[in-house]
Amino acid sequence: MNFTISNELAAKMVERRRDIHKYAEAAWTEFRTASLVADTLERLGYSVQAGDEVIAEEAMMGVPSVAELECHMERALSQGANPKWVEKMRGGKTGVVGLMKFAKPGPTVALRFDMDANDANESTDAKHRPQREGFASVNKGAMHACAHDGHTSVGLAVAELLAGAKDQLAGTIKLIFQPAEEGVRGAKAMVVKGVVDDVDYIIGMHFGMQMNKLGQIACKTYGFLATTKIDATFTGIPAHAGAAPENGRNALLAAANASINLHAISRHSQGISRINVGVIQAGSGRNVIPANAVIKLETRGTTSVINEYMSGEAVRVIEAAAAMYGVSVSMQEMGGAAGCEANEELVTRLRKYAEQSNIFTELVDAANIGGSEDCTYFMERVQQRGGKAAYISIGTELSAGHHDFFFDFNEDVMAKAAEFVSGSAADLLTNP
Repeated sequence: MNFTISNELAAKMVERRRDIHKYAEAAWTEFRTASLVADTLERLGYSVQAGDEVIAEEAMMGVPSVAELECHMERALSQGANPKWVEKMRGGKTGVVGLMKFAKPGPTVALRFDMDANDANESTDAKHRPQREGFASVNKGAMHACAHDGHTSVGLAVAELLAGAKDQLAGTIKLIFQPAEEGVRGAKAMVVKGVVDDVDYIIGMHFGMQMNKLGQIACKTYGFLATTKIDATFTGIPAHAGAAPENGRNALLAAANASINLHAISRHSQGISRINVGVIQAGSGRNVIPANAVIKLETRGTTSVINEYMSGEAVRVIEAAAAMYGVSVSMQEMGGAAGCEANEELVTRLRKYAEQSNIFTELVDAANIGGSEDCTYFMERVQQRGGKAAYISIGTELSAGHHDFFFDFNEDVMAKAAEFVSGSAADLLTNP
């Protein structure tokens, strides 16, 4: 089954993308964006779940403070969010799932779209198109610099196309709109809630990355690194550095010792393993034994097993450094993603549809994401339960690299993406 984007829907996609871009919201604060998604899905006839229904609070990582969340809720309401959804998403539970069951029996196909912006301030240069054309972010400290605004717009267009073809489809379509992908913080909470436990096929997607030409598609994306992000807080005892240094317990030295030895962890023989301490903050004055210190680090691995080895060793080193200096330490997991590989059977199926549909002019064998993306949590869970998963990369020209404050993309990619994702989902639904 092929879908063609009308001029009207193409224009609507651009309008939505620019609206979401203008009112950018970072991880766990996507109240307005999620509200727009929920409203649209509901109007299209989907059964909509949000808040506690799709987010497990105990698995949320890197959540802003209650006060920050309240401020973002108020901002979302002032910028037009539906109060019904905002209240349901209180606490940062900004995930949304749209479900539509078709008349005929068939598989459950899930499509995942990320919604959050980056923690960044957008360029105010007149050469930057969003600034020049009036849709640059008005929300300080938040900017869509990774195309998630486009992904969300595509997801809503896909929802419309599939709803319009519901009499021809079988099984169930599940549209997952995920918060907090940046920092790999959001997917795990939806997986723990069981959002994909009944899914037979799941497809994720991304614009750009290594694919920088409109008309390109790679139905296989590889190079996903499992990762764990940790904040470690050391608490010692302050003392006068000259008069009574023996009374102090030096948190700064514990953090420094941990930082050095974390980088000395043995690498794993079975694949890529990484560790990095990116931030260390400590001390209050040159004549005070430092009582407080924080380090922020990440581990990575080709597989979840390798990353678990690295993160387990990191915890051991941190605890040992704290014990050496007689200070206490607490650790908080701020983000994470699984390692995952696509199912070749599903990749082949998607590639065949790409060849037949003629939506794209260049079919790339595979694209290397070269980092971490927490869609892998969804993919891994579906595979563990006997389903199949794939992640597609869709090419488009970029004005700057991902996460750059000059970032923008060729909006023509959205129509191509919506046609392909809708058609491939329909193919899976009608020909399982």
